Amino acid sequence: MSRLQVVSGKGGTGKTTVAAALALALATEGKRTLLVEVEGRQGIAQLFETEALPYEERKIAVAPGGGEVYALAIDPELALLDYLQMFYKLGSAGRALKKLGAIDFATTIAPGVRDVLLTGKACEAVRRKDKGGQFAYDYVIMDAPPTGRITRFLNVNNEVAGLAKIGPIHNQAQAVMRVLKSPETAVHLVTLLEEMPVQETADGIAELRAAKLPVGRIIVNMVRPALLDDADLEFTGAEARSAIAKSLSAAGLGGARRGGNAERLVGPLLEQAEEYAERHTLEREQRAVLTEQGLPLHELPLLAEGMDLAGLYQLAKELRQQGIS
Repeated sequence: MSRLQVVSGKGGTGKTTVAAALALALATEGKRTLLVEVEGRQGIAQLFETEALPYEERKIAVAPGGGEVYALAIDPELALLDYLQMFYKLGSAGRALKKLGAIDFATTIAPGVRDVLLTGKACEAVRRKDKGGQFAYDYVIMDAPPTGRITRFLNVNNEVAGLAKIGPIHNQAQAVMRVLKSPETAVHLVTLLEEMPVQETADGIAELRAAKLPVGRIIVNMVRPALLDDADLEFTGAEARSAIAKSLSAAGLGGARRGGNAERLVGPLLEQAEEYAERHTLEREQRAVLTEQGLPLHELPLLAEGMDLAGLYQLAKELRQQGIS
């Protein structure tokens, strides 16, 4: 597995949930992962039922086998202060710039600066080593922006390197792009088995490939359980109505005579079956579109009880069983 795992997806597909489950799955058996949030929504804190994340790396969970999950919510302003100190040794002068509002201006007005800082901080965590020469984290998982802007977000350092021909800014941008375009990185896309998310996923894959960014896996989230097989779905017409009425009657739900309780239940049941059949057909079509992308495909179930911390561990287990570990 690549050491930087970037997770993107159309809004509403559950990309933050998948990123968190992936961090738990990769931390199994003593591994150490860092889960990075770049959009300032504090979604990770909510999933792990902890207080809002500060701009520091904090342990938030223990994975099966003793692995650890750390989390970091990147603050662009503080990341810029880190950058100024690292490359220009500004120290107190950098803090003075913050008081004057220059830092806020740079991160909200200057084109691309914010994304440069966010990607740069994540890549720094990927490259960081301890005093013994070992990587600080086995994996860094980024809960990235949505599919519609993921390519521009990851590719912004290319633009910066082109604008700043020499100097530390140019060197830093090139160093970040070396990580993002290397086998160390994989960009995973989260989708649902619905037409719009699947189309956006296919478009996102094409854009990432055109930018020569490494596409990893497709993760289909919130997959509904299969309730009927193909033979059941073809069971329609008058013969079906009669057979269903007899089955209901045998189950004690009223007589099978015309107008009985069982007879009245048949219509609504067949309507639900038809709705299920339509959705089943749509989902099969969308799976085919995803399969055509030529990437590993994983599916995570829709949790009937909703998403909580126990559900997150369940999804992590699903990912491990599907070969992500």
